[in-house]
Amino acid sequence: MNRRRLTTISIVVLCGIALCISLPAGKVSAQNAVAQSGSDQNISNPEDQNQPDAHTKGAIYNPYPPGILPPDLNPEVERVLREIRVVEKRALARWRALTPPTLTGQPPILKGTGTEAIETLGELMQYDHNISPNRNVACASCHMPYVAFSGPIPSVNLTMIAYPGTVHFRAGKRTAQRYTYSPFFPVLQFNEEQGLFFGGNFWDSRATGYLLRSPDAHQAQGPPVDTQEMGFPDTACITFRLSQAKYRPLFEEVFGKGSFDINFPADTEQICHTPGGAAKLGGSTTPVRLSPADRTRSNQVYDHWAQSLDGYEQSVQVSAFSSKFDAFLKDKYTLTADEKAGYDLFRGKGNCNSCHLDGRSTAPAPTAPTSEDTGVAASTNPLFTCFGSANEGLPLNPRDAIYYQNTPDQFGFTANPDGFAFRDLGLGTFLRSGPGSWPNPNASWIPQAPTVDGQMQVSSARNVAMTPAQCPTTEAPGPYFQKEFFHNGYIKSLKQLVHFYNTRDKKGYAYPVTSGHCPPGTTERVDCWPEPEVRNNLDMTTGDLGLTDKEEDQIVAFLQTLTDGYTRPYPNKDDVYTGRCMVGGTAATQGNAFLIPTPPLPPCASDICDVPPLPTMPIP
Repeated sequence: MNRRRLTTISIVVLCGIALCISLPAGKVSAQNAVAQSGSDQNISNPEDQNQPDAHTKGAIYNPYPPGILPPDLNPEVERVLREIRVVEKRALARWRALTPPTLTGQPPILKGTGTEAIETLGELMQYDHNISPNRNVACASCHMPYVAFSGPIPSVNLTMIAYPGTVHFRAGKRTAQRYTYSPFFPVLQFNEEQGLFFGGNFWDSRATGYLLRSPDAHQAQGPPVDTQEMGFPDTACITFRLSQAKYRPLFEEVFGKGSFDINFPADTEQICHTPGGAAKLGGSTTPVRLSPADRTRSNQVYDHWAQSLDGYEQSVQVSAFSSKFDAFLKDKYTLTADEKAGYDLFRGKGNCNSCHLDGRSTAPAPTAPTSEDTGVAASTNPLFTCFGSANEGLPLNPRDAIYYQNTPDQFGFTANPDGFAFRDLGLGTFLRSGPGSWPNPNASWIPQAPTVDGQMQVSSARNVAMTPAQCPTTEAPGPYFQKEFFHNGYIKSLKQLVHFYNTRDKKGYAYPVTSGHCPPGTTERVDCWPEPEVRNNLDMTTGDLGLTDKEEDQIVAFLQTLTDGYTRPYPNKDDVYTGRCMVGGTAATQGNAFLIPTPPLPPCASDICDVPPLPTMPIP
């Protein structure tokens, strides 16, 4: 082959590569979505994803069997990082255009633009990928605006469930929960009269808000030092990286010029480049050696980090109250026939409104399924949550990455020594200060642990259906954006979600099997529901609602009216996503091609189920 011909071919190949890179978001059939949208069925070489990527030096941690990690994981992580830089650039421009506030008054107030200043500061923090040891993960890596600040990678939502952190490929144990409206959850409290917990953040409510008096701010302090997420070994590392941030002047404008007057040791960068949990740290959570005074100042900066993110998440940039339903409450939108029927079912026969409160009363379905709420709205900005927790009886999802991380990674860290003996007791594990949770700051709550085993937070139903504009729905046949629902991502569409609530306990639908083992002649998630991971404290207000197929669809139609961005554009929702949409299939069986058989399960690990106070009945 002569040199001229070789050059011509090279140019053609390079142009083809460039064209592929520059293509806008497109459609991928559900059947052929494997290589492009995260399926595991067309992987020609399951070990391809083991190669180091641009942001992780050295060996890759891959304890997973073939098919758990999606084959497009590295390019999808890179795609999200590119999108993060786009939004970060916009936030920087917003800051630079901001008229500085004036500090005045007694008590001192940042007059004029103080609110926008702290919200913008939180936005800049949200999209800062330097807040991780390898400078490769931002808060937004798991929480992008076009999916209501939840998981932005369709293939992850189909396969490994939890998102990879700074060390590839450590991963957490639950789905990335939506940020929107999380700032409105109150400080965690046990209501002694009702015998129920209300408030907190995270699926297990472990971000209680006990110190900052804001669960959302408390939540923001978790991921940066979570070993499987952003992964710093010391909260002082966040302070150190913030002191180097482009937006440091804005931080100092909001919180004071002396905020970063801290004498960091010479080895701080080396320590902060080491991911949390590394054996070389010897188990220390404060390896950055600071004086007591400097440690106090660093802790104050970390509190301000949390408060700034809370400010952003509470702003109309995130929690916007701009949906069709909000317009409906103001008589500026008329619900369609299906949306209206779905709303009536939501607060009637479907009994959704008993937990996802719409600010009105609830018809007492299913005992009075024809009841109708005729009351006037008690709240004009309803949050569609009761702030409580419930065990909905989800089966164990064997795709969850946490089950496979039972061997040490290259840093000597093991995320889950229990393997498949791990059981997610949610709020119950937190109250016992158990594995994968946080210490419980209130000893008086511990005796209540057996009453809440298996319970997870009742998230707001707002924005449950939010997707980028080019993938306008969560539902097959689409074009759709593949999301995941509930704490363990077992449910893959809103149709399945409503169907689960409707038929979980219906005669002939519930089977004593684990996921992936439904009897021949049945279809999992359609007419076969595997047994709950945790049987204790099941929520029995749903499970056999008697809804028809059409009525399920109508509730889905109503849920779609809760998506922000109708009355005014939702920032960074419709012009940031550069991935692909999926097409084909049905919402009822969405994701079923990715079901895998649950292996034989060992008994629940002793560090979870044998910790007093013991569960009310044994957890297998």
